Amino acid sequence: MRSVFPWNILPFDKDIKEKMKKMKPEEINNYVQDVLGKIMPGNMKAGMNPMDMFQGFQPMGSPPVSTSDKLDSTAFETHDFVYVRMFIKKEEWVKHLRIYHTTNQLIVEHIPQREDKHTITLPAIVKKKGASATLKDGVLEVKLPKNIDMQYSEIELTDI
Repeated sequence: MRSVFPWNILPFDKDIKEKMKKMKPEEINNYVQDVLGKIMPGNMKAGMNPMDMFQGFQPMGSPPVSTSDKLDSTAFETHDFVYVRMFIKKEEWVKHLRIYHTTNQLIVEHIPQREDKHTITLPAIVKKKGASATLKDGVLEVKLPKNIDMQYSEIELTDI
């Protein structure tokens, strides 16, 4: 398999493999520490926990949902379909309800409050078309046809 990365623009020559074999582990470590020391800010010390770098970042996700009137849902799959069942506690929710889906998520908006948005991760990939929803006895059931993805991509293992 041919690589598409432009390796010729990197500062490696044909003898780099031999040079790397002759280097001692301490020399490699010192070089890496020197380079990292030059590019990292002064407050990032070598003994720092990598997870500390991510402090202050908030995980991306859906906005928080109010604990009262929280959407109660269940997602499961059969051989041909993915089903999501949601318990609708109040009849007026149905008037404002909006349902969307991607290949792996169901998005439910405007319940219980107008500004609420719920994202439900589906247990399998679904098709773009053919979904249906029914409401019976306070249970909203969304039925989505499964998409069987038979495209495989081999990942080549390279020796280090």
